[in-house]
Amino acid sequence: MTSESKQPTSSAPAMAPTIQKPAFWTPEIASYFVAGGVAGATSRTVVSPLERLKIIQQVQPRSSDRQYKGVWRSLVRMWREEGFKGFMRGNGINCLRIVPYSAVQFTTYEQLKKWMTAYGAKELDTPKRLASGALAGITSVCTTYPLDLVRSRLSIATASIPIQSQPASQSAPMSVSSIKQSLSSAYHTSSSQLRASSRPELSMRGMALKVMREEGGIRGLYRGLIPTAMGVAPYVGINFAAYEALRGVITPPGKSSIVRKLTCGALAGSISQTLTYPFDVLRRKMQVTGMASGGLGYKYTGAIDALQTILRTEGVQGLYRGLWPNLLKVAPSIATSFFTYEVVKEFLVTP
Repeated sequence: MTSESKQPTSSAPAMAPTIQKPAFWTPEIASYFVAGGVAGATSRTVVSPLERLKIIQQVQPRSSDRQYKGVWRSLVRMWREEGFKGFMRGNGINCLRIVPYSAVQFTTYEQLKKWMTAYGAKELDTPKRLASGALAGITSVCTTYPLDLVRSRLSIATASIPIQSQPASQSAPMSVSSIKQSLSSAYHTSSSQLRASSRPELSMRGMALKVMREEGGIRGLYRGLIPTAMGVAPYVGINFAAYEALRGVITPPGKSSIVRKLTCGALAGSISQTLTYPFDVLRRKMQVTGMASGGLGYKYTGAIDALQTILRTEGVQGLYRGLWPNLLKVAPSIATSFFTYEVVKEFLVTP
């Protein structure tokens, strides 16, 4: 009995590294991380023009003759005014953000599923999928939020969004030079404005430094984080849970074609995005609230103030502005993301 009782004690230190290793880094975890990063970059690049259009429609003033209206007309206008660069405006930093964002999200989700099921000892039901997805979404967005804010600023920096007029009681007397500057900033894609927009602020580093310099340092890079987290948690949770539930219905054993897999992702993304879209609008409004010099004129004091202002001035409809181009973007984006993730992960795991 004495020798038998000592055996577990002597073997415990040797087993400890094996137990702890999965919590840090293994080839399996590495495959999640790499596959998630590749999936994110691929999916966002495919829908970059629609992503930029969604942001523009979310933040543009309501009362204006120069609004971006209609998906096709807006895309044609974007191409005419800015060319291919207009379609890809902000996509560089978007990919720079989405690679770690998607990598962290997929990896965290996979690991949380294992933890919540005690590594296979418990059933993986819908509540566990929702919770895993929600926590994975919060983790990923907190990790990469400053890049998302800078990407939003770059997306609208050269768009021809008119000035949001202020009430007469709040507006200060304007000099001739101020009026000229305001008129110039109203239509950013005029030739003179495009020449002015070639300054360093239109780079990722330049825009980040500009935000920090003019909007409170590092704190300015996290403007809108709370409504973002509130929207991302249910969005990612519903996205993952819906995808896995749809897979059981649309891709049963023996019927897992590419079209079926893409359909699962497209439906899951559309469902989750529609249910949580108002949070996304609030996030964009908060992210650009400091861009008064850019002609938007928004000055919200917080997420609650932004919500109240939108409801008061635009109604409930204001919380769904840009939804149509966003749905056109979400379907191929999420479909491509999940499909690419599974393909790359399988390629990396297979010997």
